[in-house]
Amino acid sequence: MKLIKLIPIVMLFCVSLVASPLKGANTETVADSSVNLMEQFSLFYEYHRNKDFVSAEPYGWTILHTDPDKFLKYRPYKKMEDILWYLHDSSGTAPEKVEAIKDTILWIYDQGMAKNPDRAKYFQIKKAYVSEIWHEFPVERVVAEYEKAIEMDPELTTFYYDRLGRIFLRNKDENTDNIMKGLKVYTFLSEREPDNALWPELLTRFADDPEELEKIYKDIWELDKENTEKAYQYASLSFRNENYVSAIEAFEFLTEKAPEVINYWAQLATAYDKMENTEKSVEAYKTLIELQPDNRDNYANIAIIYFKKLGQLSVARSYLQKASNADPDWDYPYYIEAQLYEQAARDCFSGKFEFIDKCVYQLAVDTYRKARSKGGSYAGPAGDRVNALRSSTPQQEDFFFRKLNSGDKVKIEGKCYDWIGRSITIP
Repeated sequence: MKLIKLIPIVMLFCVSLVASPLKGANTETVADSSVNLMEQFSLFYEYHRNKDFVSAEPYGWTILHTDPDKFLKYRPYKKMEDILWYLHDSSGTAPEKVEAIKDTILWIYDQGMAKNPDRAKYFQIKKAYVSEIWHEFPVERVVAEYEKAIEMDPELTTFYYDRLGRIFLRNKDENTDNIMKGLKVYTFLSEREPDNALWPELLTRFADDPEELEKIYKDIWELDKENTEKAYQYASLSFRNENYVSAIEAFEFLTEKAPEVINYWAQLATAYDKMENTEKSVEAYKTLIELQPDNRDNYANIAIIYFKKLGQLSVARSYLQKASNADPDWDYPYYIEAQLYEQAARDCFSGKFEFIDKCVYQLAVDTYRKARSKGGSYAGPAGDRVNALRSSTPQQEDFFFRKLNSGDKVKIEGKCYDWIGRSITIP
């Protein structure tokens, strides 16, 4: 391995003569009392600050090879990294020096980690990156550097995770371990950035089709059946592939192992619902409500099941009211509640359109107006329903013949409406 060498500086007649750093290896720190380090560092600092990296380089080597500990707070290793990157990429740098820089930068990163532990994770990920793009190291070595960096800093930017994932993707045919690790990387990125369509697309490249990819995930889980992380990877992919039977199997395992994890229950409840397993879907949503009593969505979701799947309008309304309590400004519960009253009027129609039926439609209209008044995403549809139901609500002659005046209330009761327990006010 070639390393840039600094030939010792000799102070003569107060003039600093700095040798070229192209002549071999010298990675040891050597104390030299004849060197005016403060002067050397001042020149190094100023040249670097002004981005005159060519002039800064020799002074930097003087500091690093003499006594860098005195200047660590000024981050000399980071400054030397800037210099070496500039020289490496400069068209004016001799090819032999470029080759020397490739090895020297690794020494800079190792020293930076040793001397600045608080900056170790920065130097490690840069070491991994340089090992990949500057060197022709074996894949195993580059991967080890990236994995060490991720272990030191799991919050690394997406860029470096993707670099590692691409390595696994390029070498997926070499062994199944690369497939498993690549799947893990891009599953993680899919969860970190759920709106980024690139990560699911890259996941599919590890297999010829989604079903094959799902089988790979299943095999990975089967080899380590108690591993919840692998179970979740399989469950999530099965869910995305709309293979709800497989997703249910994995999510049932996960909720048993970690019954407090919200996401497991939410996807399991949805999977049950997709498979028309209404009873278990309701049970899963009830568990979610216990875990998240202030979450409006859980109440709304279970209300929809009682409404659309079970036809239990009264129970559905009770959950909609809880959703409204959780978020009083949400228009959706009122919009669905109004639909309940419409459905009740249709269900109770006996071939003759009676006054009480019209009153139920009026209750639906009043409730749609509440939804519209919230100004949310359902305000427009609610207004459309108000207009659509105009001919179904009581007219002035209906009130006149019943001697009802403006401000009077009409209680909704009789037929199959007793569960409603509400009144309308005569306009």
